[in-house]
Amino acid sequence: MNIGKRIKEFREKINISQEELADKIYTSRQTISNWENDKTYPDINSLKLLSNIFDVSLDSLVEGDIDLMKKTINEVERKEFKALSNIYAIELIIMILSAYPLLKLGIIGIIIWGLIVVITIATAFIVEKKKKEYNIQSYKEIVAFYENKSLTHEEKIQEKAKSSYQKIIYAFVTAALAFIIFLLLSHFIG
Repeated sequence: MNIGKRIKEFREKINISQEELADKIYTSRQTISNWENDKTYPDINSLKLLSNIFDVSLDSLVEGDIDLMKKTINEVERKEFKALSNIYAIELIIMILSAYPLLKLGIIGIIIWGLIVVITIATAFIVEKKKKEYNIQSYKEIVAFYENKSLTHEEKIQEKAKSSYQKIIYAFVTAALAFIIFLLLSHFIG
């Protein structure tokens, strides 16, 4: 990347130290050093501040680096989403497998299992929020996201058409699971 080199050039051109630049953009000297050595990249707010301090346009500051930065950011987003999805899957498995043993313990087990359910639901909300943020809803879109690909226009239309009946199926599955949980709770409580 050229951005580190460009930051250093502009910093030296206005004759300030890394420490002084760090103070002006509310960061640490180490952060400036990491940017200049291409270990990390500045976020958009830092880039705006840098362009103001150096009195150059944002375009000239990041010249040639935008595509590489987008790729790096997308890779990080994919890894985070994949990790979050894996955590959610593990939580679901734990929730399902722990239901019967915990419910046999009585009220303490029910409380523990309830906490597992709450944590799993919270993770589900986070996953759904990320899916909306990345505009991915179907399995095919998620796989394409993981592989850094995008669906064709026709594939997007097909996936959108599927989503309406898939939501109905999800509702029925959720209702069936809720009914089973209710039966288990009523059996062990009553």
